[in-house]
Amino acid sequence: MTAETSQTLDRGLRVLKLLADTDHGLTVTELSNKLGVNRTVVYRLLATLEQHALVRRDLGGRARVGLGVLRLGRQVHPLVREAAMPALRSLAEDIGATAHLTLVDGAEALAVAVVEPTWTDYHVAYRAGFRHPLDRGAAGKAILAARQTQTTEPGYTLTHGELEAGASGAAAALVGVTGLEGSVGVVMLADSVPERVGPRVVDAAREVADALR
Repeated sequence: MTAETSQTLDRGLRVLKLLADTDHGLTVTELSNKLGVNRTVVYRLLATLEQHALVRRDLGGRARVGLGVLRLGRQVHPLVREAAMPALRSLAEDIGATAHLTLVDGAEALAVAVVEPTWTDYHVAYRAGFRHPLDRGAAGKAILAARQTQTTEPGYTLTHGELEAGASGAAAALVGVTGLEGSVGVVMLADSVPERVGPRVVDAAREVADALR
């Protein structure tokens, strides 16, 4: 005998699976078509999932998996950090600047892993847990650029003085990691970013993406 199930819960789980299988999110209409239900049902499902931070909607209205999914498993963030640390350490030591892994959390960029260089006389102090708007700073802007271009190859974004006076940043988005939006970058006390830093950050982003797949 087939066990009795909850249709609403089933639909909510299907929404999460559909969103986890796309890098660029889905609109209400797209979800409605894939689930075979009307838009009103989808709106209700998304509203409920958003209340629990399991789903978020970006400024364009596309629904994406929220970081609440990561919080369901306490070991996920540590595992993400652990996977990223070798590439971040290498990047920080090579460039002589503070390296970081940043993930999207709603409309904000959240630093989840930070490595400072060991050999420099001074460098930017940057802590895991630091948040800032996605449209300020290299880390967030690299993520937004990847959304707009939907590229399969990361480029890099450079900024100066947007989060801290006198500091410059370079970041490249993680590409091809299903259900996860983020970037790898460096921040340094400089008026501009040296030419070799951008490509080096791109290489580090590829390393982290490969480790997270």
